[in-house]
Amino acid sequence: MKLVFKNIHIINPDQNVDEINDILIDKGIIKKVGNLNKEDFESAIEYDFEDKICVPGLFDMHVHLREPGKEDTETVLTGSNSAAAGGFTGVACMPNTTPSTDSAEVVNFIKSRASNHLVDVFPIGAVSKERKGEHLAPIAEMVEAGAVGFSDDGVAVKTSSLVRNALEYLKMYDFPLIEHCEDESLANGAMNEGATSTLLGVSAIPTIAEDLTVMRDISIAEYVDGKIHIAHISSKKAVELVRKAKAEGVRITAEVTPHHFCLTDEKLVNYDTNYKMNPPLRTEEDVVAMVEGLKDGTIDCIASDHAPHSIEDKEAEFIFAPNGILGLETQLGLSISELVLKNHLTINQLIEKLSINPRKILKIPVPQIKAGEKANLTIIDMNEVWTVDIKNFKSKSKNSPFDKRLLTGKSVAVVNNQKLYMDGEFTNLS
Repeated sequence: MKLVFKNIHIINPDQNVDEINDILIDKGIIKKVGNLNKEDFESAIEYDFEDKICVPGLFDMHVHLREPGKEDTETVLTGSNSAAAGGFTGVACMPNTTPSTDSAEVVNFIKSRASNHLVDVFPIGAVSKERKGEHLAPIAEMVEAGAVGFSDDGVAVKTSSLVRNALEYLKMYDFPLIEHCEDESLANGAMNEGATSTLLGVSAIPTIAEDLTVMRDISIAEYVDGKIHIAHISSKKAVELVRKAKAEGVRITAEVTPHHFCLTDEKLVNYDTNYKMNPPLRTEEDVVAMVEGLKDGTIDCIASDHAPHSIEDKEAEFIFAPNGILGLETQLGLSISELVLKNHLTINQLIEKLSINPRKILKIPVPQIKAGEKANLTIIDMNEVWTVDIKNFKSKSKNSPFDKRLLTGKSVAVVNNQKLYMDGEFTNLS
């Protein structure tokens, strides 16, 4: 099947491309960019994408697909459908599954479940066996099976010695250790420690729980010259620590979620469990620090931490409800609305955070928009105003605090692996 995207604004900072042109795609391969002739249009399906932008397919490096183990809340297939609906052509899925993604067998299982889908799924392997923090997992066999990073996400790697061993081992592959930064001994609470937790009488987690682990990991990464990535950063102090470490040459990167740059702990005044997450929502001062970190490059990328939960689980008493919210289908709209339209980031900078940088951190090739390359593209309408409706989500779960929120900016189509997703439908291009 041939596609022609006409009058589209092509943006790829990785190629230094920023132009309005036509794109010819045949059987999932980009045949031409610009200078199309009459023959190129023969038997082609044409889309006039004037005022739309075309970027390298978006990539989310931190999602939870729940399979194996919690298929009632999400599967690799439904999570991939959710990613496509949100404009993503690739995701990296975290290892806190049941069993943990701590072996080649589980890595291969996830990859097999993701085969033949538009969305590329890259497993993140566990650092330690069963994520218990006692012994290194078989990293080499997971790398061979296709893991692209390693984390004990859900908890921090338990000991400094294990962090050191993992960083030194991962140097062989130039892969990052992706750290959930939280000192477990300080984290026996249900929300951020501060004025709101005191008002509500809820047990709380201080920001120092995050900051101490960031300090620890920076020190060890600097000592062994390892590569460390700070997942879902959320505290002002943590951003300052990463900024300083980068200036000193530490091989460190960081990600932030949309909920941590646009929501505060004041949203919890009604004990709504859809605002309960880990790291917890923090203060306005922390939110401002997240935005500043994105602006100056301290924070390299935006990731959803897409965390599906059943309605029954989320309707539990606040302190017992699980942490986490959905993110794949609202991430782009929130990023455009809160960052681009408020002049914190340019669209080019946003594409770096949502497409280019996460792939580079995980050593995944960045899609190029030029003749001869596989079409791996996201088409975005920067001007579409829409209302979030969780009933229409492709995810199996519905736990989002953004239901009924008005957003500007939306993916209108994605192309990858000889497939097109548009208007809620997948089309095979082969």
